Amino acid sequence: MALVSDLLSWLQGLPEPGLVAATGGLVFAECTIGLGFLAPGESGLLIAATTANTVPRFLALWLVVTLCATAGDALGYGIGRRFGPRLRDTKLIRRYGLEAWDKATAVLERRGAWAVFFARFLPVIRTLTPAAAGTSGLAFRRFLPAAAAGAFCWSLVHIGIGAALGEAAKRIEGALNTGGLIVVGVLAAVAVFFLLRLKKRKALERVP
Repeated sequence: MALVSDLLSWLQGLPEPGLVAATGGLVFAECTIGLGFLAPGESGLLIAATTANTVPRFLALWLVVTLCATAGDALGYGIGRRFGPRLRDTKLIRRYGLEAWDKATAVLERRGAWAVFFARFLPVIRTLTPAAAGTSGLAFRRFLPAAAAGAFCWSLVHIGIGAALGEAAKRIEGALNTGGLIVVGVLAAVAVFFLLRLKKRKALERVP
């Protein structure tokens, strides 16, 4: 029974506009202050990217995700400008991201727009950086190009990884029987879970 192939075929058989729009919506939500703790934008993008098996599919997903990520960052920036330092005292920030907020603010003060670009690749911190940028007073004309460039590169990397994983999964499945595939799948799921937890912790530790 071709479990992975069946799943990938099912995903690839979904209406492309709906799949791309849903992925863009998840990414947009993740990039908006507060929603990043709830919306699995990065995971959703990797899953959707397994369907990017043709150049048009790849380019369409890349374009939409880049635009949605940039728009989400711009909205987060606007929220930061509107509410200012009071955001730090909100219940959501204090519960989930107070340390990340302080680190994002500190890096923005030292690095400016460069911090906006590189924060895109750091879990948790990328959700808070746009609002922190708005709060810090970073000019929007400097913020937007950095946010767009970060979204452009981040989406390219993740869609490329997702597409490669989709192809690799099909090849691996061809060499395994169903029982072996289930074992590998369980081990992979456990590994991904702990890898994501480690990635978030290391991201917070790397930010000075």
